[in-house]
Amino acid sequence: MPTRRLACLSLLAIASSTALAQGFPTKPITIVVPNPPGGVVDGSARLVSDPLAKLIGQAVVVENKPGASGNIAYQGVARAPKDGYTLLASYSAYHVGNPSMFGKLPWEQKDFVPVALVAAATNVITAHPSVPPNDLKGFIAHLKSNPGKLNYASQGNGSLSHVGTALFEQTTGTNMVHVPYKGSGAAIQDVLAGQVQVFMTTPPSVMGHVQTGKLKAYAVTSKTRHPMMPNVPTTAEAGLPGFELEAWVGLFAPAGTPPAVVAQLSEQVKKALELPETKQRAAALGVEPRYLGPDALAQLVQRETDYWGKLIKSRNITAD
Repeated sequence: MPTRRLACLSLLAIASSTALAQGFPTKPITIVVPNPPGGVVDGSARLVSDPLAKLIGQAVVVENKPGASGNIAYQGVARAPKDGYTLLASYSAYHVGNPSMFGKLPWEQKDFVPVALVAAATNVITAHPSVPPNDLKGFIAHLKSNPGKLNYASQGNGSLSHVGTALFEQTTGTNMVHVPYKGSGAAIQDVLAGQVQVFMTTPPSVMGHVQTGKLKAYAVTSKTRHPMMPNVPTTAEAGLPGFELEAWVGLFAPAGTPPAVVAQLSEQVKKALELPETKQRAAALGVEPRYLGPDALAQLVQRETDYWGKLIKSRNITAD
C-alpha cells in the first residue's frame, strides 16, 4: 500500500509539473547576472535573452547584481520562487570555485538545478612588450630563469585569471607575484603601463591592444585558435600541450523548479543558440555559443568542482 501511494504521488507530481509547463511562461523571465554590465558573463546572458524572448513570447530581462564574488546574486536566485521565472547566469569561476575558496557561503550548488550551458570563452596569455621573449616556450624559460621577478595581474583573488595563472605556474614549474585588481579594467591599464607584466584574460578585453602592439600574446588556452586572434597559436601549438583554460556561462534555476519547466526552458535556449544572428553576436562578443542540456551541464559542474577544488586547496587560494 505505501508503495502504491508513493507511485500515485509521483504521477501526480509529474502531471502537475507538465500542466505548469504547458502554460509557461505567462510573464517576463529575469536572468540575474552576478557581474557588472559588460564582459563575458553579462554579454552571454544578453546573447541569449533577446532570441529567447522572441521564442517564448515573453520579455527576458537581464538584471545585474554584482558583488561579493558573485555571492549576492547566487543567494538571491537560490531564494527566488521555484517557478522558472528567475534564472541565474552562472559564471564557472563562481559556480565551481567559490565552494572551495570561501569558508562559508550563503548558497550551495544543490540550491540550483542546471538549465543549459550558454557559452564558453577561452583565455589568452598576454604580456607587456618589455618582457623579452616573443613566444611561449621562451616566456616559460624566462620565468624559470627569473623566479618571482615578474608580476601577473588578475581580476581579483579567486577569479578565473587568478586560478588559471596559478594552474599555469603549477603546470610549467614557474613562479610569479600575484597582483589582484577589482576587475579587468584597472588590471589592463597597469599591464599596458608596464607596472605589471603578465595578464591572462578573455580575448575581447585585450585583442585591440595586441593588434596595435601594446601587448604581446603568447597563446590562447583552447584546442583551436580564436577567430578574432587567428595569428595567435594555441597553447599546444606553442609548445604547452595539455594546458587549457575556458570560462563558461550557464543558466540555472532555483532547486525545486518543476522538471518540465526546466526542460522547456532548456529546449528554447538550445533553439536560441542555433539561430544565425545569435552566432554572429557571439563572434562579435568573442565567445562560443555552446549548448549542453541539464544532465550534461550537471556532469560538467561536478567534474570542474573536483578539478578546481583540488587546485585551489593545493595553492591556498582564497577570495576577497
